[in-house]
Amino acid sequence: FDILSHQPKFEAILSELVILTNELHYAISNLRSWMQPEYVSKSLATRFDDCFVQREPLGVVLIIAPWNYPLQLLLLPLVGAIAAGNCAVIKPSEISLATENLMAELIPRYLSQDCYAVVRGGPEETKALLENRFDHIFYTGSQSVARSILQAASVHLTPVTLELGGKCPGFIYGHVNIVAAARRLVWAKFFNAGQSCVAPDYLLCTRATQDTLVPALRQALEDFYGTNPQTCPDLSRIVSPRHWTRLMNLLGRSKGKVVVGGESNEEDKYIAPTVLVDVTEDDALMEEEIFGPILPIITVESLEKGIEFINCREKPLALYVFSDESSVINMVLEKTSSGGFVSNDGIIHMSLPGLPFGGVGGSGWGSYHGRWGFETFSHRKACMLRGWALERLNGLRYPPYRDDKLGWLRWTLISLTDFPDLVYQSHCNYKPFSTISI
Repeated sequence: FDILSHQPKFEAILSELVILTNELHYAISNLRSWMQPEYVSKSLATRFDDCFVQREPLGVVLIIAPWNYPLQLLLLPLVGAIAAGNCAVIKPSEISLATENLMAELIPRYLSQDCYAVVRGGPEETKALLENRFDHIFYTGSQSVARSILQAASVHLTPVTLELGGKCPGFIYGHVNIVAAARRLVWAKFFNAGQSCVAPDYLLCTRATQDTLVPALRQALEDFYGTNPQTCPDLSRIVSPRHWTRLMNLLGRSKGKVVVGGESNEEDKYIAPTVLVDVTEDDALMEEEIFGPILPIITVESLEKGIEFINCREKPLALYVFSDESSVINMVLEKTSSGGFVSNDGIIHMSLPGLPFGGVGGSGWGSYHGRWGFETFSHRKACMLRGWALERLNGLRYPPYRDDKLGWLRWTLISLTDFPDLVYQSHCNYKPFSTISI
């Protein structure tokens, strides 16, 4: 694992190995069923044909991974690509140097070098790599780099999956177990020092809720990381000096009031888990995804105002609602759009391979995990296997064209599944085809 970010062993194993091995076991257990032809409903004109969808590999795909979970976000999409039968070129992040070196050593050792290759390097090497033609590009990272990926892909009209991120809201409203909510929020936000695309980026609540929440957050942080978090072995560090400087600049420009944390150490790339209140919607912390251990709290007057606040911004990769009231949860679920939605917890949804993981709009295009990864890297080919029967019926579509032939043809093309009583009704009004001049 990368010592660069000083990630705790517990978090590294959980986020990198456990999720990945679960994905592998899930794919192996289900691949046979995923590969089966998917038969579709038929019309009267096609009822004697074999009509199905067959999955086939796209070809050679490119997978570009980020640095924050360098193993999981590189190999988990590779599982879907291999399951679907593709060859792959994988590009680890150069920032996560230890993982990059490890992948360059292990992939050629255990996978065929004719089908799978690892490309190392930085932005220039990635730019050169994108000049090649691929059958699909899978990119995880920032929106700014995603635009460059799209431009390169457009040259060859290559389809792209983008796993991006953005500002994932947390929203606490109504009656709620404030202590449990605080503990789950703290874990989700400060896991890997907040360097997760699905981490809660900011928190919405009423002022009354904020007054009880801040002490609960402070207590949860002390329970998790002690009174001096810098000495706690369970708290990650920021991945690089450049990222540390960016976060400290954001914090320095904020007009919010620090009520928890705020301490930092540049040499150690340490930023204490930090909570701010009195943050406005135009604050520096709201300009971009924070991607670090800084949690701004913004107060709203009502449930409707909170929903309006969320909907005025880009659709997030994930949205987290904390409430004991099912009416509150259901209203936010129905009135907002996000890549994922979790009530009374955070980030945990990405551990379940049965759920698609991906964004919507500015937070990403497409999804993966489990079958969804298999589908992303598969072409769904429409297949119809016909014989020579019913040629007289086929004559309805041949010239010379007439209105009565069109009427019969329209009837034969209606789906039998959509209209199960169609056969019975047609029998009651039966008119043999022999009476129609084909």
